[in-house]
Amino acid sequence: MKSWQPQSEALQYMQKVWALAHALDVRSKRMARTIGVTGPQRLVLRLIGEMPGATAGMLARSLDLHASTLTGVLSRLEARRLITRRVDPEDRRRVRFSLTAAGRRIDRERSGTVEAAVRRALSRVSDQKASASEEVMAILVEELLRDL
Repeated sequence: MKSWQPQSEALQYMQKVWALAHALDVRSKRMARTIGVTGPQRLVLRLIGEMPGATAGMLARSLDLHASTLTGVLSRLEARRLITRRVDPEDRRRVRFSLTAAGRRIDRERSGTVEAAVRRALSRVSDQKASASEEVMAILVEELLRDL
């Protein structure tokens, strides 16, 4: 028996967005149990791994977030000794983040991660469809944040 589908295109799309948000949450919790970090924490570790010495501002711009939004994630990663924080010698107001050996191990982990699922999904669609999906997601984020 087929499940009911709303007639509105917006509601149909929202069902998929809701399912995606739920799947991300489920995978993130599983990652916390299996590799010791959540999906968002691992994303920050991956970015620091690709940009050693990144500042909170650089990471925030890369994620299209406000730097203060990352404060908690960075603090938890530092408390767990997955990243180090050092004062920038050229500007003592700024701190730079790097991975520790433990952080590098998690950065290298591939199986069971959100990133692995995204890679598999992207391999199943054309570059054109992936680009269109990325564009829709960017516009949706823009609309959701409008007037906030």
